[in-house]
Amino acid sequence: MTEQATAPATDGRPAPGRGPAADPVEVARLILLRQLTRGPRTRAQLAEACRKRDVPDSAAEQVLDRFTELGLVDDGAFARAWVQSRHGGRGLSRRALRHELKHRGVADETIESALEQIDNDDERDAAVALVRGRLPSLARYDQATQRRRLHGLLVRRGYSPGLAGAVVTQVIAEVGLVTE
Repeated sequence: MTEQATAPATDGRPAPGRGPAADPVEVARLILLRQLTRGPRTRAQLAEACRKRDVPDSAAEQVLDRFTELGLVDDGAFARAWVQSRHGGRGLSRRALRHELKHRGVADETIESALEQIDNDDERDAAVALVRGRLPSLARYDQATQRRRLHGLLVRRGYSPGLAGAVVTQVIAEVGLVTE
């Protein structure tokens, strides 16, 4: 038995976006809708999804422009939500968030605008919360190991080594573990 070139719909017609005569704009629309159903995406991520499926750039741009007009694609809203979620939930620093958004194709000025919602105090508070949350699980280790692991945790989350050292020292002193 040979495979058919088109996948039949329930009424016997080819499914939209399949087969050699598929309209590229319709294919792009279906791809974008499928991607957006899975979760918010940046314009660059959606364009890449179309590119991977060999949709002509002109068709993808046409649909992306329309989706942007309708508010379905909004890199600014995506970046603000990403910053709020990842900073609040995972305690990522502005540097780490900038890197993640850049990797997702968000424009520099949009990234900087989204990062304005985090100031230096917010960033320090998030670092302190991370250290306080992790410290109890390190109680069985000596002080040098605790400091090294906590410092590494903060640096991996994008905090500067200087801030990481200061926060670790502050939190350890607050909980009375310093024996110096």
